[in-house]
Amino acid sequence: MSDGILSKAATMEIPISSNGDTSSLPEDDGLEQVWALASQDLQQVMVSGPNLNETSIVSGGYGGTAEGIIPTGTIKGNGARLGGNGAPPGGEEVVRGIAVEKFDIVKKWGINTYKCTKQLLSERFGRGSRTVDLELETQIELLRETKRKYESVLHLARALTAHLYSLVQTQHALGDAFADLSQKSPELQEEFGYNAETQKLLCKNGETLLGAVNFFVSSINTLVNKTMEDTLMTVKQYETARLEYDAYRTDLEELSMGPRDAGAVSRLDAAQSQFQSHKDKYEKLRADVAIKLKFLEENKIKVMHKQLLLFHNAISAYFAGNQQQLEQTLKQFNIKLKTPGAEKPSWLEEQ
Repeated sequence: MSDGILSKAATMEIPISSNGDTSSLPEDDGLEQVWALASQDLQQVMVSGPNLNETSIVSGGYGGTAEGIIPTGTIKGNGARLGGNGAPPGGEEVVRGIAVEKFDIVKKWGINTYKCTKQLLSERFGRGSRTVDLELETQIELLRETKRKYESVLHLARALTAHLYSLVQTQHALGDAFADLSQKSPELQEEFGYNAETQKLLCKNGETLLGAVNFFVSSINTLVNKTMEDTLMTVKQYETARLEYDAYRTDLEELSMGPRDAGAVSRLDAAQSQFQSHKDKYEKLRADVAIKLKFLEENKIKVMHKQLLLFHNAISAYFAGNQQQLEQTLKQFNIKLKTPGAEKPSWLEEQ
């Protein structure tokens, strides 16, 4: 029976390579570090506790028929239907149903948390085994590393945007100053005049480049903080399911090696059912992660091919002073610059 249940066709189990002998750890500091690490990991992978407010009442006790299920919200403000003594019909049974259901929720959550905590500590001490999909976990680690690098590129691109904006503002102010001095200095009118025109042209080209870089930053931000983050959220769910799967697998293995009395057989059947449920959940999330990783890689290549070409062409045209090529680059990628004051029409236009 255990051969069919504990099939490892899709994944393989490898023992933890660290030494499981507790004598190799300091008596106080080692255990405190392990408990701190275990608590930190559990906060990341364990689901939240049960919400006892979102329950239903089973009329006639726990395990009643579907017709006897009453939402708990209907009890509040239903005093008009209460009996003369202030108690609803079958009040004791209703209260008992609430208590049993909430107790069952807390019990299941507590057992699941205990088993997962035990499994995590067992892995930390090197006394247990964990299921490892080497190919998938390599891809997940590569995704996390890629995300860190793209976040660095995003940070630098935003810094470049801020510097370009300051440069454009300075050129605009300098052009205005040259133009003003051209009117007030007849002897240097020509010199101030062409310097003013040069600064205005540079300012215009800078605004065009700023539009291209802003588009680049926006696309990278979407890729990193939405597309990649969405995939990593699924990865976290997968890692939680993996821990639960291993916890219930270990529990089933321990029960399989125990005595086979009537009580043990009943517990073994329940453990087998729970193990199969968590195995199905684990395999489903593993398939979801594999699909999302595949689509993410395809999307990343498509997006970055376009954005890197835009960034290269815009930067090259700007520093070469090729205004026509710079404007053509924005048209090629359908980037529209906002005209200054376009968002706020004049009071005369609003009349």
